[in-house]
Amino acid sequence: MIHNANHLRDKGEVKVGGHQASSASMVSILTALYCHVLRPEDRVAVKPHASPVFHAIQYLMGNQTREKLENFRGFGGAQSYPSRTKDIDDVDFSTGSVGLGVAVTAFASLVQDYIAARPWAQKRPLGRMIALVGDAELDEGNVYECLQEGWKHDLRNTWWVIDYNRQSLDGVVREGLWQRIEAIFKAFGWDVVIVKYGALQKVAFAEPGGARLKDWIDACPNQLYAALTFQGGAAWRRRLLDEIGDQGDVAALIERRSDAELAELMSNLGGHCLEALTDVFDSIDHDRPTVFLAYTIKGWGTPLAGHKDNHAGLMTASQMAEFQAAMQVAPGTEWDPFSTMADSRDARAFLARVPFFEPGPRRFKAERIATEGPVLLEDRVMSTQAGFGKILDALAKTDTALADRIVTIAPDVTVSTNLGPWVNRRGLFARDARADTFRDERVPSAQKWHFSPEGQHVELGIAEMNLFLLLAAAGLSHSLYGERLLPIGTVYDPFISRGLDALNYACYQDARFMIVGTPSGITLAPEGGAHQSIATPLIGISQDGLASFEPAFLDELAIIMDWSFDYMQRDGDGQPDERTWLRDETGGSVYLRLTTRPLEQPAPRRDPRFRQGVIDGGYWLKPPGPNADVVLVYQGCIAPEVIAAAGLLGESRRDIGVLAVTSADRLNAGWTAAQRARRRGVSQASGHVETLLAGLPPHCTLVTVTDGHPAGLAWLGAVHGHRTIPLGVEHFGQTGTVQDLYRHYGIDKAGIVRTVSGLTRGAAVSELLLFP
Repeated sequence: MIHNANHLRDKGEVKVGGHQASSASMVSILTALYCHVLRPEDRVAVKPHASPVFHAIQYLMGNQTREKLENFRGFGGAQSYPSRTKDIDDVDFSTGSVGLGVAVTAFASLVQDYIAARPWAQKRPLGRMIALVGDAELDEGNVYECLQEGWKHDLRNTWWVIDYNRQSLDGVVREGLWQRIEAIFKAFGWDVVIVKYGALQKVAFAEPGGARLKDWIDACPNQLYAALTFQGGAAWRRRLLDEIGDQGDVAALIERRSDAELAELMSNLGGHCLEALTDVFDSIDHDRPTVFLAYTIKGWGTPLAGHKDNHAGLMTASQMAEFQAAMQVAPGTEWDPFSTMADSRDARAFLARVPFFEPGPRRFKAERIATEGPVLLEDRVMSTQAGFGKILDALAKTDTALADRIVTIAPDVTVSTNLGPWVNRRGLFARDARADTFRDERVPSAQKWHFSPEGQHVELGIAEMNLFLLLAAAGLSHSLYGERLLPIGTVYDPFISRGLDALNYACYQDARFMIVGTPSGITLAPEGGAHQSIATPLIGISQDGLASFEPAFLDELAIIMDWSFDYMQRDGDGQPDERTWLRDETGGSVYLRLTTRPLEQPAPRRDPRFRQGVIDGGYWLKPPGPNADVVLVYQGCIAPEVIAAAGLLGESRRDIGVLAVTSADRLNAGWTAAQRARRRGVSQASGHVETLLAGLPPHCTLVTVTDGHPAGLAWLGAVHGHRTIPLGVEHFGQTGTVQDLYRHYGIDKAGIVRTVSGLTRGAAVSELLLFP
């Protein structure tokens, strides 16, 4: 590893060879940024394939260990792609799924502006949110969704530096891409800065014949430039003399340089030249969003430079030895940061003054915000979606830190997900106040759409990827900006899948937020299959970093929301709670699967054990008797059908039990965690679901019912070996009423009873009782 941080504006370079060709093309860009341009308040999303260079710079500055670098890509080593949660060095944004790390910087800038407008926020310098972007990443659609959203919200303090090496994983990008990039970014109000030529090239262009050389470079096709780079100086000489050699100035310019010098000149593109890079970065004296198109060569400085197959290429042992010799790294000194310097004092002194690293690690901690207790509603008939809106409305009326720290976000579904009352009281956020024209013109409306810096709702366009990326950025505010936000996003439950990549990305970063998916299941029956969610309960179970709940009743929802506001803020050491074996002290994000279906509410329930069961994932709505041969298990708004079916079955069968599941996710997580504990010798470990089902006789059958995929509860039979019959929705729905569709899928009252009568031993229920 070679570091020459001295003389940055001359020819000092950082070179890391061997891991990936893409990282080599980013060496100078990262060096210019981290060692010259960045300030501690800036935040950077590093291009995934540039991670070796990033880790090397962090190692140089004392933020990474040699052990982890030597184990790069190995278990416990430095991560292949920079990770906030897996790496020990100072990663601002995790990257990996291409395009997401790019767009999140724009939303982080929006969150920074939101916090800066809060009266309770500490005044800190505003940083630049910077993304290092591969040119092939610009194929990702979410990048353009982000551009449009940024334009709507007057985006600022955002830099994207495009590594324009004109190669993707499988080939060379199409000619003229830079023109499309320039046109698109300018259309959305970005400044575009093209960094094409390095200092050596600019000197050559000033020589006699240099203008013709510049014209040739500008006209050279991407594939040819890459191929000649790989072939080296002799190939450059032949091609240039053949095509622009004139027995005069141009030929003399070429002949004055050796093959090695000519190869260095032709590869001295702007993205590899520290002087060119620092000049353009230093020239930006405004906060407008800016994109830098930095021309580079993939694999720059290595024997693989320019080859179309270099993405997966590895240097041979002999190539690596030649490369190491060329870098003047003596064998055995590869991990010495200053092995190529006879006297490193100047370099060490320079690095000690680098502004970005001077304060040390830049992650903040924020105080936890106290919760206020569950907001219990008195409505006798209501849906959980409407209840969610009423609970937020009640919080909006309060003058509490909890209400002040909530920020709601919706992708064009604010009113239809019951956020309207909250927004009417708390307003919409914009850096500059905007009037509500309908209100000013005295047009009657239930909505008060007033935009101001004090607003606490961010209205997005319809793209769900933007929703989850903004939740990711807002959910990291405590770490990035030192201020606690409690972000709540709402989305139609079936369309969670449209933003699933970004949801996973947000959870991977350990961002903290609440996502409310509503309406769920097939309860939006008249809209047809496209608006009905089947797989989302399975997403809730399988998504790491996300605690998933599906309450049926308002009191359950109130308890879960109050717990969630605290859970979103926890950052403990991960030791499990020996009552449930859940690692609740680590905290995380929360997913609420709600419905528009109004349900009759039970009588008030104040029992602390009930409240604890709701949080742990389930409780006995009707405890089974000692000889129960059937237990009905439900999750969510299917509750009335299950309760009614239990009543009918009770006419002919004794000891029927009804288990209310509020979180199949938490029941499953506690069960699997307890099994791991028992494998380690903790024999008494038992998850909450094991305790709930422990008293059931072996012959008992579990009939599980959910408005979603039946696999979401089917696993319950494996806890203690009980036979299980899972009911739910496996196929796309169609238009109709809720009862039409429940009947079609066999999850209405009659369908549940028929399943029990037909598939379990015991007396059958008369058809006359099903349709009195």
